[in-house]
Amino acid sequence: MLAKENHTQYAILGLLKTGFHTGYSIKQMIDGSLNHFWKISYGQIYPSLKRLEEEGYAAVKVTPQESKPDKKEYFITPKGEQILKKWLQQPIQELPIEKNELLLKLFFSRNQDINTSIQHLDTYQEKLITRYNTYEGIKEMINTQLMEEEDAPFWIITLDYGLCMTQAEIDWCKDTKKKLVKEE
Repeated sequence: MLAKENHTQYAILGLLKTGFHTGYSIKQMIDGSLNHFWKISYGQIYPSLKRLEEEGYAAVKVTPQESKPDKKEYFITPKGEQILKKWLQQPIQELPIEKNELLLKLFFSRNQDINTSIQHLDTYQEKLITRYNTYEGIKEMINTQLMEEEDAPFWIITLDYGLCMTQAEIDWCKDTKKKLVKEE
């Protein structure tokens, strides 16, 4: 069994199962989707793939290339599929705790001008709107180009979560600014 705390290994097994077989394609998928809700750095990918191979959860196929380093393609093994399935069936252990600079600053905002807090909220709200629009664009791309993929309905579900949470944060920013204006 993989270390309980290392969910990144399960993410990579899931990507292998989904059809992403090279470190590069895994990185591309992480950058375009997973990093919106699960942070994985490029530096984690290859050590994780190596560890998964060593533990028998993944196998590697090496293809020589002319004038380039050998191409390594990784594939999930039956043992890897079994451990991934077992992890997917385990109950969720805890709610994530988010580090949020805005909330930290607002918590101590008695010590600054309310207009500065409102400016922070404006900036945060703008970033949220950009994120929301990004999610909408990804959802549209999946709906128009990738719906034949077996995983597409599940990708849409995670996007819908992101859209709902982002909209809730936008609404919270608006409400909080109104409350702060009343405090002036």
